[in-house]
Order: sequence, then structure tokens, then C-alpha cells
Amino acid sequence: MRNTKRFGSDAFFSDNQQSYRGIIVSVHFYKMQGCGNDFVLIDNRELGVPVEVMAEWACAISPRAFRVGADGVIFLENPPEGSEVDYIWHFYNADGSRAEMCGNASRCAARLAARIGLAPARHVLGTDAGPVQAEVDELSGRAKVQLTPPKNLQLGMKITVAGTEFEVHHVDTGVPHTVLFYEDASSVDVAGLGRAIRFHEAFAPAGTNVNFVQVVSPERMELRTYERGVEAETLACGTGAAASVVVANALGRSSARVELRTTGKELLTISLEDGDVFLEGSASFVYHGEFEPVDLGLTL
Repeated sequence: MRNTKRFGSDAFFSDNQQSYRGIIVSVHFYKMQGCGNDFVLIDNRELGVPVEVMAEWACAISPRAFRVGADGVIFLENPPEGSEVDYIWHFYNADGSRAEMCGNASRCAARLAARIGLAPARHVLGTDAGPVQAEVDELSGRAKVQLTPPKNLQLGMKITVAGTEFEVHHVDTGVPHTVLFYEDASSVDVAGLGRAIRFHEAFAPAGTNVNFVQVVSPERMELRTYERGVEAETLACGTGAAASVVVANALGRSSARVELRTTGKELLTISLEDGDVFLEGSASFVYHGEFEPVDLGLTL
């Protein structure tokens, strides 16, 4: 990875690539985070990384300590001609799996798109789960997105893990989520139980994300999430927050507007309005810099 640059510098929005004799030797990237959920974003309009190798790039970029490190990698592109969205993304988890949707990633993508002129402050992002309405407040550094409508809500499912029966609830908020309620979410073995439920036969073959929720009040929750594709507990999960509120509200345990404190200790706000689900929270630039594809074993 090459040197990073300050966001206040004139070079902040520098060329997206550097080449030598027509060969790309460095790629510009942005590191962003939404409530601790962190991502590497790449403006792919001129770079032109083919879809066929994006999963490989995500696997090479995402490992922590040895590489840039992230929960996922996002490639932003112009939409197909005639499309009703302002731009599209290709989103990959750290393990290279392609995800239909990620709430916190969409908020980061929205803020970057507005900053680099890819879209206005209010715009529509094209995802594999469908179009996502987004609104960016540059002064506060916050972004709000309207998630795809929840579907396949299943309440009160019974599953058995290691001989113990659990009551779980399931809903798709762009990606599949399973929700469990606890009096004290801090005591849960998220890594062990989360992984067991993520791969449980009840959710095969796609698997599921797993959310452990503590209802503090109808307007406040604590949330811990085991994320499919990252295969670990993450500091936040936007679609998981949405799933948790959709389920809690359906069970009469929450209001239509809830603040959730995630493992990253920041707050996400979920609002349910006439069947629509809105996710709002911070979307922060951490740093930006360059990496050399050859050092990561990558080619275009």
C-alpha cells in the first residue's frame, strides 16, 4: 500500500489510477466506515476492473494486518444506459462472496458518490437487491437509505443447535437475517452460536446472518451480529439492525423508530414508515491511498 493522503489536501480526489507503459501500477481507494462496519471503495468508472475478477480482488484487499483490511469491497460504476438509478455497485464480502445488499456499505457508497460527483445528495443506488434511495447530509457526515422492502418474515421458528432448542425469527431485508432475543446480549457466544446458526440446515443453502438483540425499551436496543461472508462478529450491520426492528415491531416489542447501539458503540436509527424501512447513521471517511495490484498478486 502506498502513502495515504489527508482528506483536506488538494490531492484528495486524485486520479483513480497510475500507469506505466499502459500497465496499471497503482489503484486509488477510499477507506470508509459506517458505525464500525468498514469498507474499501474503488471508483471503477475508468479503472475498469472486470466483474469476473472482483471477487479475487476483494479476497486480496480485505485481510487485515497484511493488506488494507475491510469487511467488504465496493466497486462503483456508471449505470447501464437507460437505467433509472444514478450509479451501480458491485459489493463483495471479505471472503469474496457477492452480497445482494449491505445497509452500512450503501450509506458509505452514497456519501462517496455524492462527494466525487457520481450522484447528487439525494439519489438512487443500484444494488443486486434492487434500487436503494439515498440521502446524504455532508455537513453532519450522515447518510440515510431506504432499504428494499422486507420479505419472507417468519416468526417463532424452532431450531436445535448442539442439542438445545432455540426460538428464532427470520426475515430478508436485502439479505437473509435470523434474529434472537436475549435479556443480556453481552453474554452471548456470538462466534460459536452465530456460526452454528449461520450454517444451520434450516437456512441452507444460502445461509443466514445472525442477530442477537437486547430490547432495552421500545425505542432502544443493543445489537450484536454475526455476518455471513465476513464469518465473524462485526462492529455493526445495517440490514441486521433493520431485521431486528422489523421482527421486534411485528412481535409488539418495539416502536416504529428505534435507536440501536452496535458492538462498535455507535448508534444506528431504523424507522418503519408505511411498510418502508429507513436506515440512518454516520458514514465516515477514514483515509484514502493507493495500492499496487502486483503486490497483492492481482491483474486486470
